[in-house]
Amino acid sequence: MKTFRSASACFFVALFGLALQVPLPIGAQPFVYLTEVPDYSWHAGCFGTATGNLAGFWDRHGLSNVYAGTIDGGVAPLSDSGRTGIRSLWASQAGLDGRPSNKPGHIDDYYFSYEYTGADPYVTAGRVEHTPDCIGDFIGLSQNKWTNLASECRGNIDAFSFVFWDKTGNRRSNYYTTNYNTTNTATYVPDIGSGLKEWMRWRGYDADVFTQLTDFNPERSTSAGFTYADVKREIDAGYPVLCFLQPAGEFNRTVAGVPNVNPEIHGVMIYGYFTDTASGYDKGVIIRTSWGTGETFVNWGAASWLGLFPVRGVIGFHPKPTIRTFTHSGGNLTIAWEGPSTYLYDDSLGTTSGPLQKYLVQRATNLSSPDWKTVAGPITEQSATIPQPTDSFAFYRVVIQP
Repeated sequence: MKTFRSASACFFVALFGLALQVPLPIGAQPFVYLTEVPDYSWHAGCFGTATGNLAGFWDRHGLSNVYAGTIDGGVAPLSDSGRTGIRSLWASQAGLDGRPSNKPGHIDDYYFSYEYTGADPYVTAGRVEHTPDCIGDFIGLSQNKWTNLASECRGNIDAFSFVFWDKTGNRRSNYYTTNYNTTNTATYVPDIGSGLKEWMRWRGYDADVFTQLTDFNPERSTSAGFTYADVKREIDAGYPVLCFLQPAGEFNRTVAGVPNVNPEIHGVMIYGYFTDTASGYDKGVIIRTSWGTGETFVNWGAASWLGLFPVRGVIGFHPKPTIRTFTHSGGNLTIAWEGPSTYLYDDSLGTTSGPLQKYLVQRATNLSSPDWKTVAGPITEQSATIPQPTDSFAFYRVVIQP
């Protein structure tokens, strides 16, 4: 049975003067969640903060170069209280986290005020926008220069971002899209999914990213969709899931007299799940709200999360292992890498399992017709020593065991 640290049956979240009452389950089983999950306060956009929580999680779980700033020796903290420099992870700014005061960043170039619909500050200042260097830059956050986002709206106004969904309800993996201008030149248009992948590449890693409408989203043209069983699979495998909240049927709106801009949205991150039918949680999930409010409980499929909107769809994010070194010694070859290394805590049992990811080291003798064979693993360590190959050519890779 879940034992709570709070004596009350609920707690309140104050947001822009609105009090949200969030009921807590009193007898949940199972009750499992990923450990060491950051909980940052809202800054420069809900999906800026949500992706910051996601990135901070991975910085603490096997991918040490995700955050490389000045806070806590370059390790992403669990909270931004007293450590506001961590916000540079998703919204860089002149003078923040060791950045020179004369070097504009994301906030300086794109963000003026919440829901501002005017031109981006770099445009009004007459300067060239900075080279992308934070998550917000890569996902298009607050970049008000896109005239056609999936024929739904134009954007992105300040604090907002977008996802190009497959309206059938099927999953899109590693998806990119382009728009064409008047000279028929293709221009890549970032969204949260493709932007996260490009940001990871910039940090020296790679990731598989997918987006999918939920199984309860009425706009799907088929019965496909991301299910509660999918939620549990992702968490059990060690991967938090981002959720895109949006009013059903609202694809654009008028803000400050400007029509056809981004609809209302909110971004949160699932990092656990539970069942407590006695309290009405038959499909309970545990989330970070992007408001820095601690663990919060909602029901998958509910018509409203946090007193706001339902979940339109999810963004899944699976970092890949990256080989760092090859070392030859005494007829052996040692391969070392960085990759996901996460743990799952079962609060109803009081047990921790992990690392959840197991690695396979594979070798091939050619890449034209790859003949990959496993030579080490499955292992949870992030290095392996194997006999030095006798082949004329040998190629190696490290993969996560399916």
